[in-house]
Amino acid sequence: MSSIDDSLRHLLPHELVVAGDDLAMRNVSYWDNSPTRGKMLLRPESTGQLVEIMRLCHARSQSVVIQGGLTGLVEGAVSTDEDVIISLERMSRVESIDPWDGVAVVQAGAVLQAVQEQVAEQGFLFPLDFAARGSATVGGAVATNAGGLNVLRYGMMRNLVLGLEAVLADGTVVSSMNQMLKNNTGYDLKQLFIGSEGTLGIVTRAVIRLYPQTTSRQTALLAAKDFESVVGLLQRMRSGLGGTLNAFEVMWNDYYQNVTGDNGHDAPLPRDYPYYVLAEAEGVSAEADEQRFMAVLEAGHEAGEIADAVVPKSATERDAVWKIREEFDSALPAYIYDVSLPIDAMPTYVDRLKQGVGDWRGDASCDVFGHLADGNLHIFVRPSDSEEHRESADRIVYESLEGLGGSISAEHGIGIDKRRWLSISRSDTEIALMRTLKQALDPKNLLNPGKILD
Repeated sequence: MSSIDDSLRHLLPHELVVAGDDLAMRNVSYWDNSPTRGKMLLRPESTGQLVEIMRLCHARSQSVVIQGGLTGLVEGAVSTDEDVIISLERMSRVESIDPWDGVAVVQAGAVLQAVQEQVAEQGFLFPLDFAARGSATVGGAVATNAGGLNVLRYGMMRNLVLGLEAVLADGTVVSSMNQMLKNNTGYDLKQLFIGSEGTLGIVTRAVIRLYPQTTSRQTALLAAKDFESVVGLLQRMRSGLGGTLNAFEVMWNDYYQNVTGDNGHDAPLPRDYPYYVLAEAEGVSAEADEQRFMAVLEAGHEAGEIADAVVPKSATERDAVWKIREEFDSALPAYIYDVSLPIDAMPTYVDRLKQGVGDWRGDASCDVFGHLADGNLHIFVRPSDSEEHRESADRIVYESLEGLGGSISAEHGIGIDKRRWLSISRSDTEIALMRTLKQALDPKNLLNPGKILD
C-alpha cells in the first residue's frame, strides 16, 4: 500500500498541493509568524475533491486540520507534523445572489470583504463585519460563529446562515442548503456545524441572509464620565433611533490612551475621560436619520450622559475615528482575550481584572474595550513575554468571570487556547453532550483533533 502522502498527492493536481519549504513559508496565523507544520496542505477546488480527500483520510485514520483566513485568536487552526491541512481558499466564489428571497450562496473560502462588496453591487448588505474582513473567510466565520461590529442589530453568524453544506469525517456530504427563513422540519442540522470549529464537519458552502443596503450613516465618538452614563446612553440610543443603531463600541481610558497620542492615532477627544463610545446608526433617509441621531445626542448631553463629542463630517473623518477602535498595533504586544458577560456585571469584572493584574506583578497592565451593547469585551494584558506569564494572565482574566454569568469566549471560540477553561462557562453535562456529538460524527477523532475538547 502506498503512503498516505503519496495517495493524497494523486487526488489533486500538483498546484493544489503545498508541502515542504512551500508549506513552511506559510505563517501559522495572522498573530503567529512561525512556519506552518504539517504533512502537506491540500487546496481542493470542489466539494467532490474534498470528499475524496476525506474518504482516504478516514480509511487511513489520518488527522485533518482545517484552515480559513487564520485570523482567529484561540489556536483553532494550529497543526502538527502529523496532520494533513485542508484550506478551502480555492473554493471562494459567490455562486448566486437571489434578489427575491434576499439570500446568497457562497463557498466557504470566500473572503468576507469580497462577499460584502459583491452583494453591495446588487444593492444588498451582508452585515457580518469585523476588522479582519479582508482576510477572514465565510467558512471560518461559520465554524467559529463569528460576531463583530453589527451583532447588536443583526446578530451573530448563526443568525445569518439559512443553510449549509458540510463534509463529515468519512467523506459523507450533508447538504442542508435551505434558502427559506421558515423551515421547521425536524432537527436544524446546520446548527451542528455553526460554532463547532471544524470538529464535526468541514463547511464547504453556505446560504447567507442579505439585507437591503443602507443609504445613510451617522457616526459619533463620545466621551462619558462614568459607566452609568455609558449604559444610560446605550438605552437612549436603542430607544431613540428606531432600530437603526448597529454599533455601540466602548473603550475604557486605558485602551484609548494606548492607541492614541505620540505612538498611535490622533486623539479627536481629550485623553483623560474614563470612557469613550463609538456609536453608529445606519438607515435609508439621510436627512431624517441625521436629525434623529443629533436629537438623541443632544438629549444625551443634556442628561449628562455625554461629556464631550466628535461627529465626523466626512468619510475620511469617520475612517479616522474607526481606526482608533480597529487598529491597535500601538497597544501590542499583549495577550489578547475575548469574553462576554451581562452589562451590569462589567464594572465588577473590570475591577476584579485590574486588581488581579496589579497584584500579579508591578509592571503589568491591561486595556479593556469591546462591543458593550452585546456584552462582549476584549482585553489586552501586558507584558506578554513567556508561557508562564500567559498562564497567570489567563487565570486572572477567566477566573474573574466566576459568579458573574459570563463566558470565556464571546466570538473566537475555544480552539486549543481556551480548552482548559471551558468548564468555567459550560457544565459537566453540557461538555459530556459535546463529547457525545463528537463521538457520533467523528468517532476516529480525525477532524481538528484537540480543538474544543481534549
